[in-house]
Amino acid sequence: MSGKTFYITTAIDYVNGKPHIGHVYEKIASDVIARHFKQRGDDVYFLTGSDEHGIKIQKTAQKNNMTPKEFCDSNVVDFQALAQDLNLDYNKYIRTTDEYHERAVQKIFQKLLEKGDIYKASYTGLYCSGCECFLAQKDLTEDGLCPDHMAKPQEVKEENYFFRLSKYKQQIIDHINANPDFILPSYRKNEILNQLENIQDISVSRPKTSVSWGIEVPGDKDQVIYVWIDALSNYITALGYESEDDSLFKKYWPANCQMIGKDILKFHSIYWIGLLLALGVELPGTIFAHGWITIDEKKMSKSLGNVISHKSILEQYHLDSPDALRYFLMTTTSFGRDGNYSDEDFKSKVNADLANNTGNLLNRSLSMLIKYFDGEIKQEFVNDDAKELVEAALNAKKKVVENFDSYMITEAIEEVISLVNLTNKYVNETAPWSLAKDENTLIDCAKVLYNVAEVMYHVAVLMYPVIPDISQKILSQLGEEKNIADIKLDDLKWGMIQPKKIIDKASLTPVFLRIDSELAGDKKK
Repeated sequence: MSGKTFYITTAIDYVNGKPHIGHVYEKIASDVIARHFKQRGDDVYFLTGSDEHGIKIQKTAQKNNMTPKEFCDSNVVDFQALAQDLNLDYNKYIRTTDEYHERAVQKIFQKLLEKGDIYKASYTGLYCSGCECFLAQKDLTEDGLCPDHMAKPQEVKEENYFFRLSKYKQQIIDHINANPDFILPSYRKNEILNQLENIQDISVSRPKTSVSWGIEVPGDKDQVIYVWIDALSNYITALGYESEDDSLFKKYWPANCQMIGKDILKFHSIYWIGLLLALGVELPGTIFAHGWITIDEKKMSKSLGNVISHKSILEQYHLDSPDALRYFLMTTTSFGRDGNYSDEDFKSKVNADLANNTGNLLNRSLSMLIKYFDGEIKQEFVNDDAKELVEAALNAKKKVVENFDSYMITEAIEEVISLVNLTNKYVNETAPWSLAKDENTLIDCAKVLYNVAEVMYHVAVLMYPVIPDISQKILSQLGEEKNIADIKLDDLKWGMIQPKKIIDKASLTPVFLRIDSELAGDKKK
């Protein structure tokens, strides 16, 4: 182990509906990052969870003749099932209805109240129920609508508790300017600095007459704590902050990466940071705002009927592993930008990269190894004559690490696919099938096949965070008995495959079948 800790969090999902591909995108990206840093030997803690308070939950529960908690309990099951559906390896799933979280939130509220950073005041504002927040006039469209929900906010007059966010405005600005990796991608930095110019104190409670489903304000039975202190603080309460056992908090905080959607960047890079400054808690390393996944170039919308789930994709193509979906979502666009899902793009991308390039390279090279050498690697086959390939494999590892330092997942994967493409070119140029025809060049054929197998070992390890199932299959076909999750990047060097019989004909099967293959889908079943 490196001795370093690495803490990554996702935004917590609002459980008012069912999970869709947007939820899936963020979870997969965070899982990929967590797995990569485990490969570095870091002690990784990966947190996800659900946001379960608020007016939308309250109203939907009433429509379904359920209590809010009953409604949350019934819906959260689908969100927790994402772990198995998507092969997510997180450490903890927090619910904001967990008792330990609710107790900690009240202590946080009380601490800020006693410090004078929370005060009570009357307020008249424009409230958007879709956003569950108050909007300023300048935030609205020309028609006076919320730009995200295209609905007219309601004018609300309330007496609420407010957090003195304006008190921390300059500290937040200074921190953003002094830490270039604090907001990533970096092009989002100016957007936040512009929003900070007119930042005001924010309401952190609602009267029970407006919202009754929430954590009660300590000492005030007429008010419930609003989302900013409730939901945002999950990142530290999950680690035991303000509890009897805060050992995880001391060990893992501050978070290295807090993964969120671009639509909630303001709340995380301004509101959340203001709260942490007021609490005297160290700030996270990076807030990474990813883009949205559109469907056929259109934003997902219930009214358009184009909201799709991961399950519908996996079922449509009869995929018994989520690897193809994980791969596509991580490569559909440069990570951070908006990506797009379409059935045609999905089939084309995963068939080209996973079946045709990667899978076929492995299959045809191992087929030749079986045909000409009975699937055995002998000592005289082992070589590093192919300097270009050796350098490319070692350089791919270096580039993957560099890209993950900035959470640039797509670019990291592209480095590995470039290595696959280079190796395909190497096979075509060396033509091992021709070398095998002559007794004098048979050893050269063996050396070529060893080099290809060695590259594929590197490809499997480097791609493991994205496609863990396929990567394990590749490694198994290369005769490696280790669990791929146990192989650290520091140990990945040229010469991983040792002389022995690595495979026989019965063990050679495609690691990924083309989606339109006759062997895939229903016939495969």
